[in-house]
Amino acid sequence: MDKLGVQITINPSLYSKNPESSELGRKIVSKSIEMLEQLGYETFTFKKLGVEIGSNESSIYRYFDSKHTLLVYLVNWYWSWMEYRLVFTTHSMPNAKDKLRTALEMLTKETSEDNSFSYINEMLLHKIIIAESSKAYHTKDVDAENEKGFYKTYKRVVQRVSEMVLALNPDFEFPHMLISTVIEGAHHQRFFSKHLPSLTDFEEGKNNIVRFYTDLVFKTIS
Repeated sequence: MDKLGVQITINPSLYSKNPESSELGRKIVSKSIEMLEQLGYETFTFKKLGVEIGSNESSIYRYFDSKHTLLVYLVNWYWSWMEYRLVFTTHSMPNAKDKLRTALEMLTKETSEDNSFSYINEMLLHKIIIAESSKAYHTKDVDAENEKGFYKTYKRVVQRVSEMVLALNPDFEFPHMLISTVIEGAHHQRFFSKHLPSLTDFEEGKNNIVRFYTDLVFKTIS
């Protein structure tokens, strides 16, 4: 529960003990976000996390059975938070075009910190989503994990925005393909802008990524 009373609900199959239920659990989540952003998924370990939070490695395993499920938990938290923001921001908008434009901006712009959640740094978490989130589902176990609902929140966000597309053009054939391409593509462009700039046309202060994908969507569905 955040300090404004908003509840971000995460699939219970992603944890052995709910990290929101204790100070240690929240510290595990908070510090893991910092360390995953600094070290990367491959280098990050529960042993290193335990040292940082001053706790035994075994205590972390009481909450998460692997760093993979911890990563999927963080991805789920991000998309649950994004869904909450999408619904809250767009639900009272009467104009379908404005609603879709707002949703696309939220999905493709850089994330700012949301002070509603005291132990989650959304700006760092967004960087993890950009750099590491594909590792949550690019695994041999993706089908079994999908059956357990591991990726439900991400799929729900895509569904919500796809419905906004269909509200403008009910005959458009590929809404889910379009929106998932926008989300993943925007993440790639953010990553390229930091590390492989010759692969993108990003320019600081020009909002290129948001403008590109917004233009792409509206031209595609028109």
